[in-house]
Amino acid sequence: MPLDRVILTDAARSLLDEIVAEHGPVMFVQSGGCCDGSSPMCYKDGDYLIGARDIKLGEVAGAPVWISESLFEIWRHSQMILDAGPGHGAGFSLDTGRGRCFLSRSRVFTDEEWAEIEAAEV
Repeated sequence: MPLDRVILTDAARSLLDEIVAEHGPVMFVQSGGCCDGSSPMCYKDGDYLIGARDIKLGEVAGAPVWISESLFEIWRHSQMILDAGPGHGAGFSLDTGRGRCFLSRSRVFTDEEWAEIEAAEV
């Protein structure tokens, strides 16, 4: 079974559960910068139009996580860790105004993990 390219912390799971209870199924889009910095944005499932060059990193608790192709090239060798902490959210993300917001962290895959990922992508 290949390694997950994106995982969820307990803090993020708690915030996600709260949002899903209120809004139903959601999706994440990893922002690449500009107005919202590099925040993971949480939308009602289908409220964000995925582009032809967007890449699905995976799913966390049933929520798809998308990233642009150009940003994926930067993150390719890393595992995204979807976390949550104190903050206000960004833009139209569903975590806005809750006193907590989603954060993205990362860790570089080990050589062994990367070999496993490459083998699974062939």
